[in-house]
Amino acid sequence: MKNKIYKGKSTEAIHAGESLTTHPSDAQEDQSEKSGIPLLPPIYQNSTFRFSSADECASAFIDEESGYVYTRWGNPTQQVLEEKLAVLEAGESALVTASGMGAVSIALLTALAEGGHVVAMETLYSATYNLLSEDLPRMGIETTFVDATDPNKVEYAIRPDTKVIYIESPTNPLLKLVDLAACAEIAKKHNITSIIDNTFATPCGQQPIACGIDVVLHSMTKYLSGNGAVIAGAIIGDKDFIVRAKKGALRNFGAVISPFNAWLTLLGIPTLPLRWTRHCENAICIATFLEQHPAVAWVRYPGLDSHPQHELAKRQMNGFGGIITMELKGGHAAGETLVNQLQICSLAVSLGDARTLVCHPASTTHSHVPAEVRQQTGITDGLVRFSIGLEDTEDIIADLGQALDAISI
Repeated sequence: MKNKIYKGKSTEAIHAGESLTTHPSDAQEDQSEKSGIPLLPPIYQNSTFRFSSADECASAFIDEESGYVYTRWGNPTQQVLEEKLAVLEAGESALVTASGMGAVSIALLTALAEGGHVVAMETLYSATYNLLSEDLPRMGIETTFVDATDPNKVEYAIRPDTKVIYIESPTNPLLKLVDLAACAEIAKKHNITSIIDNTFATPCGQQPIACGIDVVLHSMTKYLSGNGAVIAGAIIGDKDFIVRAKKGALRNFGAVISPFNAWLTLLGIPTLPLRWTRHCENAICIATFLEQHPAVAWVRYPGLDSHPQHELAKRQMNGFGGIITMELKGGHAAGETLVNQLQICSLAVSLGDARTLVCHPASTTHSHVPAEVRQQTGITDGLVRFSIGLEDTEDIIADLGQALDAISI
């Protein structure tokens, strides 16, 4: 493979990983000088790979780098995606999974053992919260939830058996930020693995590994694929961690991405930098509009001066993303009126789509989080989350404006 000569995110998103072999039988050959190689990485939609001899097959089980054996162990389409993600996140290696929660679960199971302890952000994606608070305790793993916006609280919660610091930044759905460099420094000081879910920021908006974070996770269902057609996840980190994850939890728990979903994600990533820019441009305009509307109590968006951590956002983010959270003055009833009046914006969970999506976390994404926990962490009944899409800004604002005007204050 030729040395990489490019540095820009758009070039990385298009070209990274795609000089890899597209033929399993030629896995160790440099294909870059051969003609007739598909411009778009093909789909290897097969479960297994054949061998020409018993010795060749046996060697593949001994030396897994010598070729592909079984798609649960690896697949050329998956490998291209993994190489691309490693470059985008400035990591040594990457592993793709069947879902974002597959990535979260595999990363945690790789870093933890029975009797281990996790220090985690108190506001997390609801399935991650449930994994940490309900499932892992059955394996003898405990979690202490803290307000990780204060690094001192993270360090104070560390115990002798703490193995992982787990964060999101920005968080879902309150858009709180964690000082990544400070968190990474604490983890290294105590010899703890730091893990971040970077879904909201994407590799274009934030580079956690460059800040010292050990492991980066993504729900590729969101911005990375960008098409609303994929369920997929990713883990990026050093080679040793990824190898342990791949040979252990991934194979044994089976959260393996299908080659087709890997290929669909490969179709989406080349436009990620362009889409990210447009998401950010739309979102700041819409957040400014919402902040001025009389039906809105408050707006949270890292790009607004009113965000409590705006200075931190400017320091560690490149663009502020497409997610906006707001509180309506009329509470739950006002939220119902809003979503029922919308014409362009779609009432749907998920985010990072080309379409603008709106959801009510308390009754959807965080409905399985206990009500008292939601209230304690700020996920109120009047909270509404927007994933701003790629439509024309003025059309999104017009749709939101007419829906907000229908609310009785």
